[in-house]
Amino acid sequence: MTGGGKDGGKGRLFTVGLVTAWYSSNIGVLLLNKYLLSNYGFKYPIFLTMCHMGACSLFSYAAIAWLRLVPMQLPRSRLQLAKIAALSLVFCASVVSGNISLRYLPVSFNQAVGATTPFFTAVFAYLITVKRESLLTYLALVPVVTGVIIASGGEPSFNLFGFIMCVGATAARALKTVLQGILMSSDGEKINSMNLLMYMAPIAVILLVPATIFMEDNVVAVTMELAKKDFNIIWSWATQKVPLQL
Repeated sequence: MTGGGKDGGKGRLFTVGLVTAWYSSNIGVLLLNKYLLSNYGFKYPIFLTMCHMGACSLFSYAAIAWLRLVPMQLPRSRLQLAKIAALSLVFCASVVSGNISLRYLPVSFNQAVGATTPFFTAVFAYLITVKRESLLTYLALVPVVTGVIIASGGEPSFNLFGFIMCVGATAARALKTVLQGILMSSDGEKINSMNLLMYMAPIAVILLVPATIFMEDNVVAVTMELAKKDFNIIWSWATQKVPLQL
């Protein structure tokens, strides 16, 4: 009994540490993105997202291939790879939209809108898997959505385009969660989160390269010029990762 209690305590401590690390990493990346896009004046959210995905590719591969934190898993079929690519597209949409919204909205309001993620998750879970939550769960979401609506009306820095982008990012994040849950729990195509990120991130980079070239004109020249003036910005781009994103 004593051993079980110790194991249970360690498990709870690990969970608390994991949740704390998740919150800390997300808040850190959010503040860094806000600094780069608004305070610093780097107005290229797609390129910023591409750096984010590139860092995710590098660090996830290092964690699996070099540090061996989890066993490496190969895609089991073309269909599974297609699903990962689709998930990567949704992932890109959520991060790009979120980065764009940070140019127009304060971080506090951005996070207030992000609190509606459970609402969108419940909606997408029902539409895709026909899974219904309990009535109490749906009722609990009502004050959250109502609070965001009220906050939107009273936000002095409200920007309609930024708000639309923020809602889009929140919805895409919820859709990613549902699709990711299906992919990670399917008996025939189960894959762990670290391997999923390792395959998603390079696909995202491939998708974002043409978008950056066509939609963010002269971004490479501007980036090189900024790097010459302040080399620390290279470190900021290199840390564009969310270690516990999945």
